[in-house]
Amino acid sequence: MDRLFSLPSDPEVLLITPEEEKLRLDRLLANRYPQHSRTYFQMLIDQGFVFLNGEPVKKRTIPEEGDEIEVCFQFPPESSIKPEPIPLQILYEDDDLLAINKPAGMVVHPAPGHPSGTFVNALLAHCKQIASLDPLRPGIVHRLDKETSGVLIAAKTALAHQKLVEKFAHREMEKTYLAICAGKPRSGLITAPIGRHRVHRKEMAILESGKEAISEIQVVAYNDKISLALIKPKTGRTHQIRVHLKHVGAPVLGDEVYGQPRINQTFGVSRQMLHAYRLTFSHPITGEKISLCAPLPEDMQSWIRQLCGPSLCQGNLASSS
Repeated sequence: MDRLFSLPSDPEVLLITPEEEKLRLDRLLANRYPQHSRTYFQMLIDQGFVFLNGEPVKKRTIPEEGDEIEVCFQFPPESSIKPEPIPLQILYEDDDLLAINKPAGMVVHPAPGHPSGTFVNALLAHCKQIASLDPLRPGIVHRLDKETSGVLIAAKTALAHQKLVEKFAHREMEKTYLAICAGKPRSGLITAPIGRHRVHRKEMAILESGKEAISEIQVVAYNDKISLALIKPKTGRTHQIRVHLKHVGAPVLGDEVYGQPRINQTFGVSRQMLHAYRLTFSHPITGEKISLCAPLPEDMQSWIRQLCGPSLCQGNLASSS
């Protein structure tokens, strides 16, 4: 059987209804997701990408009402990603790596629901030689959420890819984010473990059984309603900054998952005000220290001007970080 290509996307989580409990799992999933065939789900199950209550299952399994199914969708081997001439705001480029200022709304790599228009599609058009690195994730070493803007880097060679992945894993990449928060977080360290939400399985939450998560917060400005904060995540958990800011009562303004809907509606914000502002690291090949800073998107600049006045420019923020 052909091997499916794996993508690091969040699993789809569903609960079995009374009407479904007598169905074989492969047929049940094909009914739930008619855009995919029953054969496709049989391949997912056979290769260990479907879980029943946290455990791998067989395609003949017949789940019961209330069982939790996790489906890690994968691309079939015949899938391919097409280069697309999408403009990129390049911050840095050499023979080994590329760094861009990702706009809010851009997905990093193709996944179910986002087959095109991603950073990977643009990357393949810009750097045709990296297609051989990985058929589906060429050059990708880290991710930003769809609505988060800012510094995003990619590797252009296999060696640079390996070393950059190691640097992220060993916490050798110094990351600084800017967030506009609903409320005011306390400056200092947030040390609260993060794991998958026990009920809303697409979300993360603070859990005693979660993985270590540490964020350093510095409040730059506050006007009794919203604040501007610099955040340096010391770990790289999924949705870490958004979950930590929610935990301390100052969620990212505009965050539809972890934010406050009433406040988001009051301010008329259409996306989460979170920006990957700076990334500092040693070059994976030369060892040279590199510090990349991504200009703020216009919507965040507008909020910062209202919050802090015209005197707080990007240069002032740079000195704060």
